[in-house]
Amino acid sequence: MSTAFMGMPGFPRAARAAVNDAQLRSNLRTATRTIREKRDAAVSELDDWQDLRAAGQAIKNRTLRHLDLYLERLESAVQAAGGRVHWASDAAEANRLVTRLVRDTGESEVVKVKSMTTQEIELNEALGQAGITAYETDLAELIVQLSEDRPSHILVPAIHRNRAEIRDILASHMAEWGTPAPEGLTDDPRALAEAARRHLRDRFLTTNVAVSGANFAVADTGTMVVLESEGNGRMCLTLPRTLISVVGIEKVVPSWSDLEVFLQLLPRSSTGERMNPYTSTWTGVAPGDGPEEFHLVLLDNGRTNALSDTVGRQALRCIRCSACLNVCPVYERTGGHAYGSVYPGPIGAILTPQLRGTTAEPEASLPYASSLCGACYEVCPVSIDIPDVLVRLREQVVSQPGHRSEKAAMRAAGWVLGGHRRLGLAQAAATAARSVVPRRLPPPASAWTDSRDLPSVPGRTFREWWRDRAEGKESGA
Repeated sequence: MSTAFMGMPGFPRAARAAVNDAQLRSNLRTATRTIREKRDAAVSELDDWQDLRAAGQAIKNRTLRHLDLYLERLESAVQAAGGRVHWASDAAEANRLVTRLVRDTGESEVVKVKSMTTQEIELNEALGQAGITAYETDLAELIVQLSEDRPSHILVPAIHRNRAEIRDILASHMAEWGTPAPEGLTDDPRALAEAARRHLRDRFLTTNVAVSGANFAVADTGTMVVLESEGNGRMCLTLPRTLISVVGIEKVVPSWSDLEVFLQLLPRSSTGERMNPYTSTWTGVAPGDGPEEFHLVLLDNGRTNALSDTVGRQALRCIRCSACLNVCPVYERTGGHAYGSVYPGPIGAILTPQLRGTTAEPEASLPYASSLCGACYEVCPVSIDIPDVLVRLREQVVSQPGHRSEKAAMRAAGWVLGGHRRLGLAQAAATAARSVVPRRLPPPASAWTDSRDLPSVPGRTFREWWRDRAEGKESGA
């Protein structure tokens, strides 16, 4: 069962163990480089990729500006198609709703197709407390569940595991949850996939309630859309009698013509494929075809707060492709656990603090979990300016109580830089003392120098170099 993220330390402390784990770094480096090379090749095939990015950005911006209108339209369409819509303001309300809906069926087991929204609200834990067992059916999620681990990536939750580790997990724990792994299971990918297929087949055929997320929700028709690669989603969405979909309110798109843009952007950005292997859509209920009962739980859980921030709201454009994770030098070295959130990497560093606030240590540290190199912005299929939002969030964090040392340092720097005579005297003093400047500073400045090289003080200032050049004592620029 997934472990809750409560009680996580701030990112710097959480990342320290990951950075010192050579096997973890090797697993992450191999996986992220493979994915981003596939993504680069798939994107380079399209001459109009930048036009698609602009179209995706425009559709999402327009939808967010009129979100209330499109959500009401979605609700009406779902109800007209025979489904029921429930509104949840936060995680607790959503968990109560889903628990009651499952109990009303008289069942005590559910199957799940990968849903980051249900991970965000920790639905599995809430169902478990109510005596209901949730079975993950996505292969990577299954690995995470069997090993009592936590997801480490948006697209590939078990990215931090290599094949040998996955074989050991399946061989050791599958029997505890149902059909055991076959004797002599190897780490061949086909053997691992076949073991998971056999394990899940019985679960699909015997469970009457399914819980899903959705990549998109089409307002005009009330249609939910799930993109996945294994077919487990289609099994979950069609076989059980009752289907409960928990969807964030930002997932709505106005029409099918708008959806067409994202069906091109998402596969190439996430898995480097021209189109997705399985794209499932469902609209309400249809007699004799699919679930007999459909419930849509629309989740806020901090999203309207993010929407009110004129800079930060662009995070709600995210389509969960994970391209930003695969190019991030910080994520590649730490993995996802250090972020303390179901949304790791650059998008998690801006989305999680907006959903949860920045008063607690883990969330307040996330805007600093970035080098601000901008690679995440370059690959984002909907052009989210993640570095811009990170800087905005850093401003919010330092404006809060605390950070006395940092604020005092900034005030001192502002005073020195505010006058050219003061700056000149400070530079002259630093040059005169350059031979005795230590390589490491005492606390609290040691928090900076412990992980960075303190720059050497040059032998003369820029002003001195410029004056010498003007007087002909220095040749060239």
